[in-house]
Amino acid sequence: MEEIIRTEYSELMQKSYIDYAMSVIVARALPDVRDGLKPVQRRTLYDMYELGTYHDRPYRKSARIVGDTMGKYHPHGDSSIYDSLVVMAQDFKKGQVLVDGHGNFGSIEGDGAAAMRYTEARLMKITQEVYLKDLDKNIISFVPNFDETEKEPEVLPVRIPNLLVNGSEGIAVGMATSIPPHNLGEVADAARAYIRNNEIDTAGLMKYIKGPDFPTGGIVVNQDDLAEIYETGVGKIRIRGKVEVEKGKNGKQFLVVTEIPYTMIGANIGKFLMDVANLVESRQAPEIVDISNQSSKEGIRIVLELRKGADTERLKNLLYKKTRLEDTFGVNMLAVADGRPETLSLRKVLEHFVDFQFDLTTRKYQTMLSREMEKKEVQEGLIKAVDVIDLIIEILRGSKSQKQVRDCLTMGVTDGINFKHRSSKKMAEELCFTQRQATAILEMRLAKLIGLELEALYKENEETIRRIETYENILNNYDTMADVIMDDLAAIKKEYARPRRTQIENALPVVLEEPKEEDTPLVFLMDRFGYARTVDVSVYERNKEAADKENRYVIRCMSSDRIAVFTDKAMMHTIRVKDIPFTKFRDKGTPIDNLCNYSTEEEQFIYVAVLSEVIGQKLVFVSASGMVKIVAGSEFDVAKRTVAATKLSGEEDRLTAILNADAGDFLVLQTANGAFLRFALSEVPEKKKTAVGVRGIKLDEDDTVENAYVTAGRSDFTVTFRDKEVILNKIRLGKRDGKGTKVRV
Repeated sequence: MEEIIRTEYSELMQKSYIDYAMSVIVARALPDVRDGLKPVQRRTLYDMYELGTYHDRPYRKSARIVGDTMGKYHPHGDSSIYDSLVVMAQDFKKGQVLVDGHGNFGSIEGDGAAAMRYTEARLMKITQEVYLKDLDKNIISFVPNFDETEKEPEVLPVRIPNLLVNGSEGIAVGMATSIPPHNLGEVADAARAYIRNNEIDTAGLMKYIKGPDFPTGGIVVNQDDLAEIYETGVGKIRIRGKVEVEKGKNGKQFLVVTEIPYTMIGANIGKFLMDVANLVESRQAPEIVDISNQSSKEGIRIVLELRKGADTERLKNLLYKKTRLEDTFGVNMLAVADGRPETLSLRKVLEHFVDFQFDLTTRKYQTMLSREMEKKEVQEGLIKAVDVIDLIIEILRGSKSQKQVRDCLTMGVTDGINFKHRSSKKMAEELCFTQRQATAILEMRLAKLIGLELEALYKENEETIRRIETYENILNNYDTMADVIMDDLAAIKKEYARPRRTQIENALPVVLEEPKEEDTPLVFLMDRFGYARTVDVSVYERNKEAADKENRYVIRCMSSDRIAVFTDKAMMHTIRVKDIPFTKFRDKGTPIDNLCNYSTEEEQFIYVAVLSEVIGQKLVFVSASGMVKIVAGSEFDVAKRTVAATKLSGEEDRLTAILNADAGDFLVLQTANGAFLRFALSEVPEKKKTAVGVRGIKLDEDDTVENAYVTAGRSDFTVTFRDKEVILNKIRLGKRDGKGTKVRV
């Protein structure tokens, strides 16, 4: 029988979304603070361990590793597994490489790895020895996999603070993590310092951890900010690439980028080269003659060839200021701690790590103690059995089954056993071996009775007793266990630590003194298709007739000016003259919509002028609906590239004309149906640009204002309307808001 459950839809959606978000946060995107690994990384490494892809064995196909991981532990697609495998093999992304990749695993310049069927991989030695060791000693808990057919580790028994050593980046739902990599040796020393003194503060820890240590090197230039970042777990680290000056033949100089910011990895190297080329093209760095990327597997080497006498310090500052050679790394030390996401300080990360190490060590030595106790039990049984070996042989010969022998050895049961001597039976009844000892006796070979073998058994028993005492001391004494963990960290540091790559310092912000450009006169040209350019005044003068004929706008300006473009959608776009391409006379120019926010599909330009001239004028605005007003040009003295020029009377309305109010005394409005209205310009009120204005002409229902003109009182002003010449000054003078005079065609 079906049962319909009524529920609030919003509550159901909220619960479902929260469940999904927590799944992404805990099961995909964020690392665990204990081993510093995301689930896909943990599962991949564990699967490689299970497959036996050890550091001293042959490589295995990446496709085999990915397929096995997906089938057993991570059913979220092969791309996520292979991507994580690739990243763990890239020495320019990880502080400590975990996978030994064989084949094309991508490059620092953003080249992708080859397909998984072409590449091979195996575990690095450190991964095997530090991340996956002692899995057979019950030191971690195993949980069912997605279909409960396999068991997978809840966390790997990592013996270094991997969250700090390798860092992490991931985007979850509503949160993201971004943890920089650190130096293995420094992190190990900081962990030992925390074990020695649990009250140590951030400043104390920073005596060991100087700051991040990026695999790409570089220079961290805001050292003073690191204390707060490590205290709160959030902040911004400023990184610069390392630039060296090299001298060549004939006095040539080269700027050589030898280290890059961590954030420049990948496509950003290509973008850096493009940015440098743009600096050269825009004449901001004319001293740069050539750019070449000579990077290889040995490291980064980007060479900028300079002209003789170039100011190298200024060029360095220019690169830091105008390119990503100086960049910001946002820190957000978010990780899963105790099953929930938490932003952690440096001290908190080490606290969780140390607690984890004590838990691992406790479980490890409990398992080892249990095994030694079992071994001791067996050894003592064998030693005891040697003393009564004749009796045991007699029991074996007189018994009919193993059960009879086992019962006799463990409980002294002699029923059904034939003894040669009555005393033997009495001695047998006193036997009380344990089940484990009885099994060992039954499996013992006669060769064990040789004198040397007996001596070895006694020595082995002494060694077992010594180990039991050692393990019990470790388990029962906090300081002893702490020493074991610290010795382990010291040994790992000694074998695997490497020198620091990233330099930490305080550097002054880059101050770039822009060279003062000489303000030169130019001529701005824009044709009817909206292609704009500037040319030299002398070039224009030589080609004046052709320039005036071919271009809709010809405006004299200065290189420091801005051009204002007014459109029929009542917007004003501004363009710096220096951003407009300076071309030869016959060059086409650049579309206006590439230089500003102008949209050729939605707008039509109706008025173009130098902004400084606009600011000094009064402008007459005329809309298609017949609304008019005068606006002071000072209202357009703004820094924004795009502003609203006026307010229209409705969505269907548009600007028809913008005119210079100082150019005459009368305003003439012309409609699409041929009505002309001339009235005094003084009747038009001055208003703010945010106002709609007043009605200039009464329009018929199907009519709109098509053109507008400002005329002087005496001189004739002739226009053509439908192939008929109309002298505007001879049109009867009317009043604003009149019907106007119809022109007969």
